[in-house]
Amino acid sequence: MRFAGFAMRLGGALIALVVLVLPAQATQEYTLPTLFDVTGVARNDVLNVRAQPRAGAAIIGTLPRDAKRIEVVAHDTTGRWGRVNLAGQSGWVSMRFLAYRTDVWNDGALPRTLRCFGTEPFWSFVPARKGIVFSTPDRPDKAIAARVLSRGVFREPRRVVTGSGLTAVIVPLACSDGMSDMVFGLDVTVVRDGAVLTGCCSLAP
Repeated sequence: MRFAGFAMRLGGALIALVVLVLPAQATQEYTLPTLFDVTGVARNDVLNVRAQPRAGAAIIGTLPRDAKRIEVVAHDTTGRWGRVNLAGQSGWVSMRFLAYRTDVWNDGALPRTLRCFGTEPFWSFVPARKGIVFSTPDRPDKAIAARVLSRGVFREPRRVVTGSGLTAVIVPLACSDGMSDMVFGLDVTVVRDGAVLTGCCSLAP
């Protein structure tokens, strides 16, 4: 009987612990890719961008101590380093010096700095007040009225853009433009007037 009473008390304690822990686990701070501001760097210093996600790796560039809206497209396996694009190449910065922005992914909307693009053929689109502006070499800056759909998951980047003759599906997935050493964090598939286009999206201003 003593054992049964102990087991019941232990079970109750475990349930209470789970109830306390679950809300914290369900709180999603951010999903990559998203934008960050540099923080915590000394006044006379810069944030190094390194070739590999480790402190001793070669420095391939720097970010100013007050840099804003830096896009991080992925973490390394430890989560302590973030992958960024700089001057046509991809590198790594320490996440301890980055603070994520809360104004990037809003439900049912596209980030204002978003740009999606592809090659063969070349095309791109950017958000507009009532939809998107779609561009090709032979028809630049065509405004398309469109709706932006999302799943309602807190700060999730996944989006569907649907408008007259166009549907675009944006998913968080590693993507290459095929022309540079940069790595992007958003893959996009566009169906426009019966043609399927593929490409990447970037949040970098």
